[in-house]
Amino acid sequence: MISAFFIFNQKGEVLISRLYRTDFKRSIADVFRIQVVSNSDVRSPIITLGSTSFFHVRVNNLYVVAVTKNNANAALVFEFCYRFISIAKSYFGKVDEESVKNNFVLIYELIDEINDFGYPQNSEIDTLKTYITTESIVSSAIAVEESSKITSQATGTTSWRRADVKYKKNEAFVDVVETVNLSMSAKGTVLRADVDGHIQMRAYLSGTPECKFGLNDKLVIDKGGGGGGGGGGGDAVELDDCRFHQCVRLNEFDSTRTISFIPPDGEFELMKYRSTSNVKLPLRIIPTVTEVGTTQVTYIVTVKANFNNKLSATSVVLRIPTPLNTTTVDCKVPNGKAKYVPAENVVVWKIPRLQGGQEITFGATADLTSTTHRQVWARPPIDVDFQVLMFTASGLIVRFLKVFEKSSYHSIKWVRYLTKASGTYQIRF
Repeated sequence: MISAFFIFNQKGEVLISRLYRTDFKRSIADVFRIQVVSNSDVRSPIITLGSTSFFHVRVNNLYVVAVTKNNANAALVFEFCYRFISIAKSYFGKVDEESVKNNFVLIYELIDEINDFGYPQNSEIDTLKTYITTESIVSSAIAVEESSKITSQATGTTSWRRADVKYKKNEAFVDVVETVNLSMSAKGTVLRADVDGHIQMRAYLSGTPECKFGLNDKLVIDKGGGGGGGGGGGDAVELDDCRFHQCVRLNEFDSTRTISFIPPDGEFELMKYRSTSNVKLPLRIIPTVTEVGTTQVTYIVTVKANFNNKLSATSVVLRIPTPLNTTTVDCKVPNGKAKYVPAENVVVWKIPRLQGGQEITFGATADLTSTTHRQVWARPPIDVDFQVLMFTASGLIVRFLKVFEKSSYHSIKWVRYLTKASGTYQIRF
């Protein structure tokens, strides 16, 4: 139960305040200002003073704060705060001090609608937008017609979708996007390899369709013991920390591993997951870096694409560190362009496209200045960024996507895979 809701700027000034219950006065805002905003030592997002708990989320130098006196479910309170931020972004874009001041009337309407007497209620963006609009005038005829839809939508089983959605062309797009994280030692030992994935869907389907979504035949969810093998065998896909959109019927997924749901209209995130076992590394980096006396460092860095030759990696960028006292670097590359960036102490090697199975080698010599007090070079890791279309590092695949609707219309389905890394794929040398 949430008793009060505030938005503070970074100076501690109250931009929005709403008391849902009578167990607080507005002066409670002063307690948060003194104890949290003015106290640089506070790092926890939850502060409890006596019987009062302050839950806060930072966004663009604003504090979004929920206050309660009860033993509230912390996850629920934070979910309320993050839902409010998502709703605000969908209405007026960036959530900052200026946008809050420009839209304070709209914000009060929203926080009164999504929280009733301290209890979070409807927070579905599509539903809210049917009756909380940014237009100043709504005709009474439309308002009466919409009110009946709102009631059934807010109280029905599919509060996230209206029943009268219509499209001339019925299409469903599924994007499986994975970010692969790698940390490899100088000896070639994998210290960390895991995948953060999410399945994004865009549903442009008429009516209230039932969608069925099938993943790999061998799928292990939330296996015991964390990462590192085990589970369902070498070719099984093992997923941890799965989170689904509320439209998914979880009991059916638990029994059949089929994701069954009535989708919201438009774009939404169907599923988030992590994978820590049997991770397929798209690129293999083999660095040989040799310090020649105190005046030179030689580099031989080989990049090999570990995927089907019908696929290719694009936007491949290697950031290869150099010592602090480097003066010039002579680079030789068979593919792409390499450039020494003195301000960052790195050589940036850009490869536009790397075909599956292809292997290319970078060679360079860095000249160093002589220094009076020579420090040992720390050798930061090589950072690799890339994108590989139609490849998943976890091995996750979509076996089928079916759409059932009472009018039996024909629908077009598209599935795309993307594995990428940006600052998360590191090789030590």
